[in-house]
Amino acid sequence: MDFDMFLRNHVPGENQKPCSNNTVMKHIERLRKIISMAVRFEWIKSDPFMKFQPKFIKKERGFLTETELAIIENKAIFNESLKTVRNLFIFSCYTGLAFTDAYNLKAEDMSRGIDGEMWLTVNRQKTNIKAQIPLLPKASQIIEKYKTHPKAKDHGTLLPMLSNQRFNSYLKEIADITNINKNLTHHLARHTFVTTVCLLNGISMEATSSMLRHASMRTTQTYCKILPKHISFEMAILKEKIFNQKNQ
Repeated sequence: MDFDMFLRNHVPGENQKPCSNNTVMKHIERLRKIISMAVRFEWIKSDPFMKFQPKFIKKERGFLTETELAIIENKAIFNESLKTVRNLFIFSCYTGLAFTDAYNLKAEDMSRGIDGEMWLTVNRQKTNIKAQIPLLPKASQIIEKYKTHPKAKDHGTLLPMLSNQRFNSYLKEIADITNINKNLTHHLARHTFVTTVCLLNGISMEATSSMLRHASMRTTQTYCKILPKHISFEMAILKEKIFNQKNQ
């Protein structure tokens, strides 16, 4: 409990805030793994966290709506660095790739899929599970645009990625110039792929989860938000089926 209280009140540095509740719980989770190891190896006699109950506050994941995604895609940006980051962000909105997987993407990760179209086949660094993602036209265009970029050629990658910190810093500027009042980060692109690009256009949760290669469906469910438009889309399909059955 002392450690919990310390984390809630400690200010890491100037202009920084204390940890939120969920960040505190994450820190405690990590420490508990070490404590559990210590108990197994009999370095300590008992687990001091035995009766500690972590309490996470459920938060809704952010994502871009269809309108917001279109605004970012179509915004005239004249600064080359900002334009590149915008395009790379859009790439992940249409592929769902996490930052590290997009950063390391290579030509050999592209191949013809079962449908004869180009697919990405990526071993996700976080889970070491192979993800297979059909390339949508917008994503293909961005790969074609940057595959000969000097930075991409130097790194032997398909995209001229920046560090995560610089990437997200540029995204803050893009949010300002597009008047989108959301915390734009690269990870938001992954949420947008799930909700706006896939589920909203009728792709099943199972297929979406397979492309993301989450370890469990539960993880995918934390990413997605079922919107009224998605409910309307599915109900329209149901109405058509019922209508066809009655007229057969």
